[in-house]
Amino acid sequence: MHIKVIKPGLASSVQDAGRNGYYHLGIPPCGALDQYSFRAANLLLGNPENAAVLECTLLGPQLQFSVACRIAVCGAAMQPRINGQPQPTHQVLSIAAGDTLDFLPATAGMRAYLAVSGGIDVPEVLGSRSTYTLGSLGGYLGRRLQAGDSLPLGLAPAAVAPLGRSLPAALWRSLPQRATVRVLPGLYAHRLTAQSAARFYQEPWTVASESDRTGYRLKGGMPLQFQPREAPFGAGDDPSNIVDAGYPIGSIQLPAGKEAIILLRDAVSGGGYAMVGTVISADLDVVAQLQPNQGITFAAVDMQEALQARQQYQAGLQQLRKAVQAG
Repeated sequence: MHIKVIKPGLASSVQDAGRNGYYHLGIPPCGALDQYSFRAANLLLGNPENAAVLECTLLGPQLQFSVACRIAVCGAAMQPRINGQPQPTHQVLSIAAGDTLDFLPATAGMRAYLAVSGGIDVPEVLGSRSTYTLGSLGGYLGRRLQAGDSLPLGLAPAAVAPLGRSLPAALWRSLPQRATVRVLPGLYAHRLTAQSAARFYQEPWTVASESDRTGYRLKGGMPLQFQPREAPFGAGDDPSNIVDAGYPIGSIQLPAGKEAIILLRDAVSGGGYAMVGTVISADLDVVAQLQPNQGITFAAVDMQEALQARQQYQAGLQQLRKAVQAG
């Protein structure tokens, strides 16, 4: 049982919930950038919530199935087509042996998640099937999909998902063209001048085309100034340089104060740029669905607000689970 890759799409890869517990060794968590949509697709099918899926970016792959199965596509508005016939997202669909699946380009959002009954059965590496391309680790041969690849499928769940089961539109991931993202000010926020620190949260930023699973580069803001200082031993001459420190997922750097970079789930675990803040975990899915040239602004929150947002996010996941079970 396998799926043949006819065309790989723009940046398609195998992902699951992530490879946690190895960041201190330099191995990032990886996993689906939009964890909510990834889980929604698996839940619709009755798969284990952590089953491996295909993360499809802007332009999805073209695939041929060797076996009949059920699929679901959640996340970006990237309409699937079976043998050229348009199909809905956020709904359980049926694929016959020999059928071809492809996608129209995304009209909203950045990443769609294709779940297949039984999941993508690539080997686990350090407890996860997620692809880490920089380390050639996990996924399918440690890389993005290529034409001619053959993806193995796992055993379908005993309880087959009913055909047509759908997710209520109120529970779909929101796909705005401009997003306000909440940020916990970072350990090095004091390195900015007071005027620049205030402007960082007032500026409208734009997602640059140089954005991927490692990080989102943002442009459009006025250059920000750092407090004058003598560079400490071990740091570089760039005003944003520090002696190396660990990078949380979602941390925001400002190299030379010119362009903000939000580090995502494939990012390195540390380095020498000051982190002026960290996108809270509840808003990382929002960042993952922003396309190049779409807008983003930051809003500062405190730890209590960040923890409340995380509780609300977890409550949303629980609502999603209950809705699928009731459907």
